[in-house]
Formats: sequence, structure tokens, C-alpha cells
Amino acid sequence: MEYRDYYQLLGVERTATADDIKRAYRKQARRFHPDVSKEKDAEARFKEVQEAYEVLKDPEKRVAYDQLGRNCKNGQPFRPPPDWGSGFEFQGRPGPGRGQGDPGFSDFFSSLFGAGTGFGGPGFGGGRGQDHRARLEITLEEAFRGGSREVTLQHPETTPDGQVRAQPRTLRVQMPAGITSGQVIRLSGQGSPARGPIAAGDLLLEVVVATHPRYRVEGRDVMLDLPMAPWEAALGATISTPTLGGAVDLRIPPGARAGQKLRLRGRGLPGSPPGDQYVLLSIVTPPADSPEAKAFYERMRAELPFDPRADLS
Repeated sequence: MEYRDYYQLLGVERTATADDIKRAYRKQARRFHPDVSKEKDAEARFKEVQEAYEVLKDPEKRVAYDQLGRNCKNGQPFRPPPDWGSGFEFQGRPGPGRGQGDPGFSDFFSSLFGAGTGFGGPGFGGGRGQDHRARLEITLEEAFRGGSREVTLQHPETTPDGQVRAQPRTLRVQMPAGITSGQVIRLSGQGSPARGPIAAGDLLLEVVVATHPRYRVEGRDVMLDLPMAPWEAALGATISTPTLGGAVDLRIPPGARAGQKLRLRGRGLPGSPPGDQYVLLSIVTPPADSPEAKAFYERMRAELPFDPRADLS
């Protein structure tokens, strides 16, 4: 996927005001409108101009786009960071904005602002100040234990001279133990300020649990791959096994097989009921990287009447 320079597409500087961007869009839209334009590839250029304006006219999208593409150039290979969308605060909308799922918009746009991102979902004020939304990425350990943490969010602010800039604010968030991806933490009164007699809106933090290098998560259940030596699998063993709550002794039955799944009840994410931890066994063969190790394997081949492919005969 290639990076798109929306400022270049509209022909404006990155310091352009909202009025500058609107004027540039109207000029480019008239130039490339497929009903009147004689330009080559007018329809494709018109769609590019629409897409650029969709982002740059929206202070929230523009602030996020500016921070993401600060060092990117048009046409360069581009991939959004894994935590894209976390740390940006934006106002709730009554439904998906224009361009969400629109086939006329590029994959670049969809990856940053489409329906699967924090900028593509609904939000409501409900007769009060408008709700704000943000994505909150947390570690699996934080999801397990819960607790309090500081969160710094960026929201757009328009300066008196018409510039748009990111303004940070820091909040303390209380997370319940066992929270999972997709759950929402509501901070009352932290959305748009009240106007007149109505109450302020809320801030809705959608939780995303980051990928863990050791564990996989399915709902409240936690998966762990556990390597064993061949003799541990054949003879059985008791192995100290990591869990989110600390190491526990896991009994491996004699004759254990690669791919066998063992359950540690209640060792997943807390809840009612709590999740379990499932341990998937794998067998790691020691390397024959010394004369002694090679001789040992030769004795095994000679003395053990074992054919791993007997069922294929």
C-alpha cells in the first residue's frame, strides 16, 4: 500500500487553514468533475480529491493524519502502525461518515479511517453534550489484573489563525480486572462540555488488548504453547508452567503427545465465571550436535523397536 499525500492532491500547504482547504477542494473538484472535465483520468483524480477533502476538512482526521504521516512522502510504501487509532480522541457521530465502505475511496483511506478503525464507528450525545471516543490499548497483564493508569489523548484544537493542532490531555482511568478487547470504559462528563442546562458528554474508551508474545486470548480463555523434552513426554513430568497469575506446577501424563491440550481451570482472565488457561504441548528434539549425542541417537535407533509411520503401512 502506498502513502497518499492529501495536501499535495489538493495543492495546499500543510499549514493551510480550513478556508484554504475548502477553496482548494472546490477548485480541484470543478477541474476534475467527470461530467465536465476534459482532463485525462478525470474520474480517478476527482475521487482522489474527494478523499483528500474528506480527511483534511475534519479536524480530528487531519490531526491524526498529520501525526502519522509527518515523515512520509507520496507514493512511498506504507503500513499503519499496529496501534493506529490509539491515543486520538474524537467526537461521537450518529453513524459512519462518508467514505466508510465507499468503493471510491482507497485502501489507504480505509486502513486509517474506515469502519474497522476508531474513526469509523457511531457515537451519540443523547440530549446532552456530545460523547467523545478513543481507543485504549492495554497489555494482557493489565487486562488480567485491572487497576489504574494514566492515559494521554490527543484532540484537535483550531487556533485563532485557522490552524489545526493536536492538544493533549491526561486522564486517570480505572480498569476492571478481566477486561477484554471490545469492552468500553465510560468516563462520565469527559466529552463535550455542557451548553446551557444540559449535562456534559462522556468519553468512551474502547479497549484493545495488545498481542502478547507468549499467550493467545480467546474470550476469557488464555492459550500457551509449552515445549517438552521427549523423555518428559514419554515418562511424564511435572513442569513449572507460566500463567498470568504466576507459575504453577503442571503434571504431564506419561505418553503425552504433541498437540495435546491440557487445561488449568480458572487460570485465564478473571470474570464470572473466570476463563481457563489451555496448554498446548509440543515436543522439542535435542540436536545431535556432538559425538556423544549422535551415539545416543544411534543406540536409540538400534534398541527401541519404534516405527513412527507404522499406521501408513
